[in-house]
Amino acid sequence: MKIGFLLFDDVEELDFAGPWELFSSWSERDETIECLTVSQHMDMIRCANGLKVLPDTDFEFCPALDLLLVPGGQGTRREVNNPELVSFVQRQAASCKWVLSVCTGAFVLQAAGLLKGKKATTHWQSLDRLRAFPEVIVVEERFVRDDPVWTAAGVSAGMDLALAVIAELAGSDMAGRVQLGAEYYPRQVRYGSAHLSDQAPGYLRE
Repeated sequence: MKIGFLLFDDVEELDFAGPWELFSSWSERDETIECLTVSQHMDMIRCANGLKVLPDTDFEFCPALDLLLVPGGQGTRREVNNPELVSFVQRQAASCKWVLSVCTGAFVLQAAGLLKGKKATTHWQSLDRLRAFPEVIVVEERFVRDDPVWTAAGVSAGMDLALAVIAELAGSDMAGRVQLGAEYYPRQVRYGSAHLSDQAPGYLRE
């Protein structure tokens, strides 16, 4: 199984690095799983917070993927108008088992026509912007599955999505081993006075 992570300039680091950590941990336990990063060109990608990443492959030579993950970040505002990137997503989606998005990566899926009549979510600050597309059924959840599309809320939510995908494909025990290895057990601690539940009540239910 090949899992591709779409990269572009100004991509949000944790959107792809969090799921990469979990999916690559799965691949260490199952040699049939391969993770690779893909970008339009083989140039160095400069991420939103300065991290630089050299992609594994480009659009031309990328193999057919079983899962494609589209992260978010400020770069998505530009890439939704990039016909080569949108076309790549469309081509891969035609043969993928699932297409995944994290944060504002949902807008790339929308530009590719993959959210028509689908339930989807995105970063809480972009929910209204996603609602502006009448064909999208916006749901305020940590992640949303509406086959063949999975969408996650902002940034760290991609890790929850990745574990759910692993559980679906490889079973709860495998997802549990990956979760244990990453020690990913979010604490129910909220600092300060700014809480997500005040901004997007559906994401966090008391």
